Amino acid sequence: MDIILKLSEELGIKKSQAEAAVKLIDEGNTIPFIARYRKEVTGSLNDEVLRNLYERLTYLRNLEERKETVLNSIEEQGKLTDELKAQILAAETMVAVEDLYRPYKPKRRTRATIAKERGLEPLANVITLQMLNTPLETEAAKYINPEKDINSAEDAVAGAKDIIAEAVSDEADYRTRIRDLTMKKGHVTSTAKDPEAESVYEMYYEFDEPVNKLAGHRILALNRGENEKILNVKVEAPEEDILRFLERKVITRDNPNTTPVLKEVVADAYDRLIAPAIEREIRSSLTEMAEDGAIRVFGKNLEQLLMQPPIAGQVVLGWDPAFRTGCKLAVVDPTGKVLDTTVIYPTAPQNKVEEAKTVLKKLISKYHITLISLGNGTASRESEQVIVDLLKEIPVKVQYIIVNEAGASVYSASKLATEEFPNFDVGQRSAASMARRLQDPLAELVKIDPKSIGVGQYQHDMNQKKLSEALSGVVEDCVNKVGVDLNTASASLLEYISGISKVIAKNIVAYREENGRFGSRNQLLKVAKLGPKAYEQCAGFMRITDGKNPLDATGVHPESYDATKKLLDKLGFTMEDVKNRNLDGISKKISNYDKLAEELGIGAITLQDIVKELEKPARDPREDMPKPILRSDVLEMKDLTPGMILKGTVRNVIDFGAFVDIGVHQDGLVHISQMSDKFIKHPLEVVSVGDIVEVKVMSVDLKKQRIQLTMKL
Repeated sequence: MDIILKLSEELGIKKSQAEAAVKLIDEGNTIPFIARYRKEVTGSLNDEVLRNLYERLTYLRNLEERKETVLNSIEEQGKLTDELKAQILAAETMVAVEDLYRPYKPKRRTRATIAKERGLEPLANVITLQMLNTPLETEAAKYINPEKDINSAEDAVAGAKDIIAEAVSDEADYRTRIRDLTMKKGHVTSTAKDPEAESVYEMYYEFDEPVNKLAGHRILALNRGENEKILNVKVEAPEEDILRFLERKVITRDNPNTTPVLKEVVADAYDRLIAPAIEREIRSSLTEMAEDGAIRVFGKNLEQLLMQPPIAGQVVLGWDPAFRTGCKLAVVDPTGKVLDTTVIYPTAPQNKVEEAKTVLKKLISKYHITLISLGNGTASRESEQVIVDLLKEIPVKVQYIIVNEAGASVYSASKLATEEFPNFDVGQRSAASMARRLQDPLAELVKIDPKSIGVGQYQHDMNQKKLSEALSGVVEDCVNKVGVDLNTASASLLEYISGISKVIAKNIVAYREENGRFGSRNQLLKVAKLGPKAYEQCAGFMRITDGKNPLDATGVHPESYDATKKLLDKLGFTMEDVKNRNLDGISKKISNYDKLAEELGIGAITLQDIVKELEKPARDPREDMPKPILRSDVLEMKDLTPGMILKGTVRNVIDFGAFVDIGVHQDGLVHISQMSDKFIKHPLEVVSVGDIVEVKVMSVDLKKQRIQLTMKL
């Protein structure tokens, strides 16, 4: 197979682009590096296309390797024909290769192999030829042999039928056709093991839907219901159509002596050997498709969450709410440094509200706190009421925001949190994390396993390795898009930078602690285990403010520094102008990018990127994202009435809708049908995590704690 050609066709890119990207990947370049600094070579392929290309490249190379193994195995058996070899080489999926290999695969002893050992293969061949002129019993009687446990003509026929049934089952073309028929005309059904039992799977107690129309979230829900032993799930195949097809293929002559037997063989081959395998394959491919879809949605949600704009320059009070053990507080300065921690008990059973307010007033006055970041966990509602009452009593302007606590408990009990805050207990770490999540969501959230961040669906039911790889790719792309400050970034943030491993990330932090601030990017080469290749990959994403070279604070790669200096000379600027950010509008001074790029010895795309960086050095791409809603008053679920119009923040997007935080403890659901007047296939076409949307309350169910919202205003 021409893998490069296949990749270019699948991804809709030029063959030369696919070739260049594969070469760069094979040379050990990372996706963020290729996407940002090798646009010239790949024709500006973005990180999403490059990740898809990498995934397909891995699959296709594994496929070619498998073909090689299969061909060698069949050749060793002396059964490889030119036709079979051509079929295997032309196969485009693993399933197709395995279908072709099936007849030659070393099998454990089956009914057919036992029948062959008993010498019944010639009888099977006679039946298959369908030219028998005498009754089958007469022919079969010749094979009676008590020593081989063939005591009657019936025994002989039964063994021959087993041999033919396995041959029918092993025919690759038949399987392909049966798989297609089942996908096109089959149904997935489910029933309850106990129809009286109450469960979240009630809508699947009598469920029936065509295989080819089944939505991803339904597939995952059915799988979970089955794993929890609540549902019986089956694939109902179009059995009549399949048996007719097999009979047409197997019964080629109308012979009264063999036709009835071959009809029985076909039914047995399908029922016993083909159907169970095809059902497993279809369930497995449906699950894989559903998982891929869910992982894509999870990745998009995670990207939006990580790219939420930081709230800079504010002293934040992180508040981890609780009942019995009290609410943990942490005061964090604008750089993320923890200034103070304490515990207050304004909630049940202590209810020391006035005492808590006194502590809060002192903290606000002492540290000039301007923002309170409240976790949305247990006792969040009650804590919010205390905050709102307090804000009315104080003369200074303080706002609050409710942040999603997902993953905070995982982080605060982790080895990383222990290293970061050795003298804090779990609650204090959690409160500090609440505050920092607001100041720099990306820097804080990278410390948590992406699966624990709470923006997916069914994440525990899917292939964990695949999910982890996809989510790590998303985190890597986000961190590299934003870049990191080399002198303040934590090891957990640095390890996501292109070319930097966990070990090197720790070595960078250790080097910083030992030698003080980095003064320039090329100082990185003094860090243990960070060689020239890693430097090439990471340098452009590392930022140094107030360093020796003003370009170190930008996204310009060191390999382009000479060209950048020449460019500045040509346009009449100096490094001082870069430092003082005096280069806004320099793009207007360039009339012909191609000509100038040639003079500078770089590509036109690279020149455009350099100019963009010089105009807005180290611009944070997160500035374009919607800012979080800051609150100063409280709403409760019982305050909601149908028809109310509110502003809310999208917290999670799933296949059938989106959950929106409207300032009450429970997020409301906007069903996909309530998102837009025009038809949409997926909620992501309309909303993303972090979006600020206007919604109308449709209904409120206090007992089930459910809020239905609509975006159709």
